[in-house]
Amino acid sequence: MNDEELLRYSRHVLLPQVGVEGQDKIGKATVLIVGAGGLGCPAALYLAASGLGKLLVADGDRVELTNLQRQIGHRTASIGRNKADSLTETAAAINPLTQLVPLPDRLEGDGLLNAVAGVDVVLDCSDNFATRHAVNRACVAEKKPLVSGAAIGFSGQLSVFDKRKVDSPCYACLFPEHGPEEELRCSEAGVFAPLVGVIGALQALEALKLIALADRSVAGKLVLFEGLGMTFREVRVSRDPACSICSIS
Repeated sequence: MNDEELLRYSRHVLLPQVGVEGQDKIGKATVLIVGAGGLGCPAALYLAASGLGKLLVADGDRVELTNLQRQIGHRTASIGRNKADSLTETAAAINPLTQLVPLPDRLEGDGLLNAVAGVDVVLDCSDNFATRHAVNRACVAEKKPLVSGAAIGFSGQLSVFDKRKVDSPCYACLFPEHGPEEELRCSEAGVFAPLVGVIGALQALEALKLIALADRSVAGKLVLFEGLGMTFREVRVSRDPACSICSIS
């Protein structure tokens, strides 16, 4: 790191758990965020501000007026623009030292697999089960750690799935692909604006821990946050030996 970088990231360097070595790891890492909405915005801004080396942001949607209540990476002038382009532009304004790469199309198939293969950590900041399961399959196939977040109403959840460890569960162990879960989106149920900031920031925190603080993540746990009561609780998540995605035959 040069003098400018040492000054910019000095509050990280002062932390004994991070230091120059940890900050150097952050500066050499690449992260993929899938979804530039309520969760992806705070996650991207914190990762860029923290000095991440390269950040890819994927989203095929365009900014709408209703997004601005919570998606803090977009501005009123961004309405109508692609979300990946808008968010990376905002993140670049915070830290021009981070390489920002917008992926302004829906990632799927080989495109998703190739994007996951080229990064160190993946953040699932999407808002639907189809995308979450597709991202999980790609992360399992490429053995990349996945930081998964979700938020609705006043409630949020967070987990890390790290298939670099044989006994670690994957997202499908917790939510089977053909399970009975009911999909509910914020456009139908509403979401309290700061809630997505809380969960998105926690996703960034977990990503940075995976990069700079090995074995400090919440892998193997589901963290549940309730905003009204301001409570956190953890639920242990075990690998499902019959999981159709990550089971070992």
